[in-house]
Amino acid sequence: MAASGYSDLREKLKSMTPHRDDHKNKSVDETSNGKHRKRKYRESDDDEYEHSDDSTDLREQEARRVRSSIQQKSIFTPEECALIEKKIDEVVAQAEAGLYREHTVDRAPLRNKYFFGEGYTYGAQLEKRGPGQERLYRKGEVDEIPSWVYELVINRLVTNGVIPEGFVNSAVINDYQPGGCIVSHVDPLHIFDRPIVSVSFFSDSALCFGCRFQFKPIRVSEPVFVLPVRRGSVTVLSGYAADDITHCIRPQDIKERRAVIILRKTRPDAPRLGSDSSLRASSAQKPGRLKAKRSHRKADPDAAHRPRVLEMDKEENRRPSLSRHRHSITSENYRRRGQDYDKEQESSGRKVKMRRH
Repeated sequence: MAASGYSDLREKLKSMTPHRDDHKNKSVDETSNGKHRKRKYRESDDDEYEHSDDSTDLREQEARRVRSSIQQKSIFTPEECALIEKKIDEVVAQAEAGLYREHTVDRAPLRNKYFFGEGYTYGAQLEKRGPGQERLYRKGEVDEIPSWVYELVINRLVTNGVIPEGFVNSAVINDYQPGGCIVSHVDPLHIFDRPIVSVSFFSDSALCFGCRFQFKPIRVSEPVFVLPVRRGSVTVLSGYAADDITHCIRPQDIKERRAVIILRKTRPDAPRLGSDSSLRASSAQKPGRLKAKRSHRKADPDAAHRPRVLEMDKEENRRPSLSRHRHSITSENYRRRGQDYDKEQESSGRKVKMRRH
């Protein structure tokens, strides 16, 4: 499919999986005696999964476990949100002007990340890839947490009893364009303490748990649990929701520009670059200021939503010999898959680009 065909992941997702709309993909098959039945959940045109009633019960139990380990509060007023959103726009403008250190800014199709306080490396930046291979950057390689994040966000959370004073030393701003997404993942257990705290701005969205992403074409399986996330709301993940099931943001859940500020505390024993060779040689550079470069993300919030060529569209136009295997990381094998990734990469004669989260 040509890259010019789609500028929005939601549009592509809908075109590739129309049968998923409004759960119309479910059908019920009953045996002649009526005592046993199975529900078929059609994931794609060539991929079906059958779930018995027992499987449905297990999913419902898992959904309850997820919900019981999530807390949500509405703390920020519309006026406070507007002030914080203005500050987020200033971060975007400073990044465009090249005023941040190189590892502060991480650009991806339809989503930009801004690391403050602590940042970590993953994906194509690592020689060894997979869960457990992530590393904190060296001290000083990302910018400090802006004062407004403390004054307008963190202090309010402390006052409302969400987090203790002095808890946060890592703040990440994820800025999404319509149709953007973040694939299923678990925040690295060896990097971050719990809980994981996030605050949403600009628009309403949803956080999904237990999804599987597939590509060529893009497909997202039915989530185990969907958590509505409102503008100005605070979401706190701990226990099962943080450690034992993946979470993601689907393309269809970003209908307007949305930003989220993620507040975390790094573990005192979290591995850091410099003590090993986990960073690719091409990325191991001295700390420096990010050079200004052309980007679709402008300081003007309206210009921030300019369509981009999607990475998946680029991949579809490549020769088959350049394709790569993709792996879905589930909660049950999160800690084990790191070794599987290592073995697979050792047996491969070339390096491939991993999808970031």
